[in-house]
Amino acid sequence: MAVAASLPQLGTVVFTAAIDSINPCAIGVLILLISAIIATAQSRGRMLKLGLAYIAAVYVTYFLAGIGLSLFFTQIPIWLAEYISILVGGFIVLAGLVEIKDFFWYGQGFTLAIHPEMAKRISDYSKNLSVPGVMFLGAFVAGVELPCTGAPYLAIILVLKESFNLTAIGLLALYNAIFVLPLLVILLLAYGGMKVTELKMWKDQNRPYMRLASGLTMIALGWLLIFIANGTINFG
Repeated sequence: MAVAASLPQLGTVVFTAAIDSINPCAIGVLILLISAIIATAQSRGRMLKLGLAYIAAVYVTYFLAGIGLSLFFTQIPIWLAEYISILVGGFIVLAGLVEIKDFFWYGQGFTLAIHPEMAKRISDYSKNLSVPGVMFLGAFVAGVELPCTGAPYLAIILVLKESFNLTAIGLLALYNAIFVLPLLVILLLAYGGMKVTELKMWKDQNRPYMRLASGLTMIALGWLLIFIANGTINFG
């Protein structure tokens, strides 16, 4: 069993996770949770505790989903997996174009965002300020924000399933650690005294650039999947 990742494979995972981690959907939900905690006049210590529970739930949910999907794809016959990879690659390229569209015309036409009804439910769940409550919120958010974050992660899963082993599991763990890192930084900034309004302003100001970076990355990943499927690229 191989235990070492190739540098191109490792670089692809790290770069994609870094871009995916600055997704405005995931950041926006954490800011909403911090706002709810502050609104109820709870201590910064409790905010840190609940925030960490939320981030841990997001991490575990995404990691387990990645393991499950990887195992599922490894059971598909090779000839069929190739067509699936090409199809998914094409879908990811289109999703990337939608993200780039939002850089120029945000909110116009179809967009990759959390459905308004789901956003309202997230807001309602965020009022349940207990450790089990925010952990449920983290797992729930991980599911409903898939339109925002799912495409890059799915691409990485399909890249890693080519040789799914302990190395691939380690790379999935690394991907998700990088994915939640900005959430941890934001939580620590709020704990240190930064105002939520400043965090929200930063997110809103940089949202177009987040979407542009995400879109360009998804287009590159989509073509990478297609090239791997047809044998043009092989990570070995």
